[in-house]
Amino acid sequence: MRPVTDQQEQAILAVHVRGLDGMCVGCRAWWSRLTPYPCPQLDWATSRQARRITNRFLEGAG
Repeated sequence: MRPVTDQQEQAILAVHVRGLDGMCVGCRAWWSRLTPYPCPQLDWATSRQARRITNRFLEGAG
């Protein structure tokens, strides 16, 4: 399994947005799935981004 890059997280965050119908646009476009927003992929990418930001802050504070 390859490590996930910041660019991959950014791509997920950019594509998985709320549609006018309340469904995730990225899930519909990539997998033809009607998934309520926020979808699991967005939750994952947001969590990874928050973890990275927190680690940068803690490294700078130490």
